[in-house]
Amino acid sequence: KRKYTEAVANLEAAIGRLGDRRIELFFLPDMYPAGDEQVLVHEVTGRIVPEGGIPLHVGAVVANVETLVNVAKALRGTAVVSKYLTVTGAVAHPVTVQVPVGTSVQAVIALAGGVTTGDYALIDGGPMMGKLVGNDSVVTKTTSGIIVLPARHPLIVQKKTPWSAIINRAKAVCCNCRACTDCCPRHLLGHSLEPHRIMQAIGNGIQDPATLTRALLCSECGACDTFGCTMGLSPRRVNAELKRQLGQAKVKNPHHLQPERPRTERNYRRIPTKRLVARLGLDSYDVYAPLTAVEFFPREVRLPLIQHIGPPSVPVVKVGDNVYRGDKIAVIPEGAAVGANLHASISGQVVAVDSYIGIRANNAAGGMEA
Repeated sequence: KRKYTEAVANLEAAIGRLGDRRIELFFLPDMYPAGDEQVLVHEVTGRIVPEGGIPLHVGAVVANVETLVNVAKALRGTAVVSKYLTVTGAVAHPVTVQVPVGTSVQAVIALAGGVTTGDYALIDGGPMMGKLVGNDSVVTKTTSGIIVLPARHPLIVQKKTPWSAIINRAKAVCCNCRACTDCCPRHLLGHSLEPHRIMQAIGNGIQDPATLTRALLCSECGACDTFGCTMGLSPRRVNAELKRQLGQAKVKNPHHLQPERPRTERNYRRIPTKRLVARLGLDSYDVYAPLTAVEFFPREVRLPLIQHIGPPSVPVVKVGDNVYRGDKIAVIPEGAAVGANLHASISGQVVAVDSYIGIRANNAAGGMEA
């Protein structure tokens, strides 16, 4: 985004040093969801990914910065053993840190000076698409941030609302004003997804496959319920549940429209980030979280065997084994189509092999220690 002036200056300087004219920076407006890969492809190239498609279908590849860093490390034989993440919200000193995979969430909250509220809840990820996690959770390969919020914050209440309440409200309260559709990023790109029609079908008990299967086109960005709906409903949760049920029934996406152009109103329906932050009630937490240069090393890590697509990794170590950071400790199951190997994120002794592999450091390994 153009607003990240320091990053822009550093990148422009680096490109200048490289002298590679094939590299070009594109500046995005401060809108949500700028990070959605299909929105990003259209903003940068003007192309529209077809329904149910991926950027490669229009000649594009999308990768985030940390993924590219990890690819570069992999080419040098270095596995993914650490994560950069931001710790923010109701903490004393919001901060961005680098920690080994498997570090406890409580340890990274301590790095931010601890919690500054009473009862609290934790979100792993961003406020829109992040998931609620418990106090005993750990940093995984997919963790990008931890948000600490008061337990009664409206965003937490929304995320904790049970499915039974979500579906009952959808049936009883939806007035089909189509505000959810009007701000849906995929709809505005020209896709046939119309959340209000799905809500209408659910509310009237209409089993229309042509309508209900369009839930498969939903990116679950949350724009519909957080910014669109004025009735406190969640078309996103409805779509997510429909996707789950359709997946269980092995129903494939039948929609493959290739829009020629985005909808005319798209330029007027973008969601400004600052307005979204205000709508979420997060103004007071919208503060700078500086990067700490020194990597933090805890005394113990717990590495879940499943933190990727595909089946869980299979341990190749046992309790009592000594391992070094970067050692392979679990492998992709034989015959699995997709999966990931798991590597020790700290040096030490294996103290548990269960649904996770626990490693306890023999001594301080450098950097900051818990």
